Amino acid sequence: MYLQKINLKKKYALVTGAGKGLGRACSIALAEAGATVIALSRTQSDLDKLEKDIKKVKGKMIKIQCDVMNYQDLKEKLNKIKIIDILVNNAGTNIPEPFEKIKQTSMNYLVDLNLKAAFNVAQLVVKKMIKNKKRSGSIINMSSQLGHVGMIGRNVYNMTKFGIEGLTKGMGVELAKKNIRVNSVAPTFVETPMVKKFFKNNKFKKLVLGKIPMGKVATESDIATTVCFLASSASSMITGTSIIIDGGWTAQ
Repeated sequence: MYLQKINLKKKYALVTGAGKGLGRACSIALAEAGATVIALSRTQSDLDKLEKDIKKVKGKMIKIQCDVMNYQDLKEKLNKIKIIDILVNNAGTNIPEPFEKIKQTSMNYLVDLNLKAAFNVAQLVVKKMIKNKKRSGSIINMSSQLGHVGMIGRNVYNMTKFGIEGLTKGMGVELAKKNIRVNSVAPTFVETPMVKKFFKNNKFKKLVLGKIPMGKVATESDIATTVCFLASSASSMITGTSIIIDGGWTAQ
């Protein structure tokens, strides 16, 4: 047999920013693949809705209400979790602004959430993975095509996602001998509530679709399926790299 299936039974998968968008989609997909999902979100009502969705696919879920930017609370709550085999380091956002008008508050917020918090989550999880020596680990950092190419009005987002790509490579090299793989997923614009807001601007929508050779945005399922692949043993020789899901944007 040459085909490896995506089977995450008996695995524990932590997903940050699990309540909405890609985090929600990844949580449900991981549950469908058999993992027990440890869903982390700062909004309790989002976690409650997610729990209902995961029950529909007969999945298992543990809820953690926490803001990833609150390091002490994050540390205390993750310390209560005994096993984490998979991390989907997903929590993040974007505040588009022209470069000369970028506010210090916007810049600091994006760096704190997209980069510093992602680092902190990864470090806390890696310490736990190392203790469980008999289990392998897979970390998937949520990046973006804008971690590979620039785009007007998204300079700080570019900066944070290029940082995530650098972190992924460094972690991938250093943690390989500890049986922990680290990769990133770099989507183009995806059909999420946040992107739908951006696309209300028809000029922007036309600009984006014009840059994607396939002429369409990605679906949440496109990203969640790739995350499950990277989480599973089917990708056991893949580490320190990025899977770009962009319909050809960065190939031009």
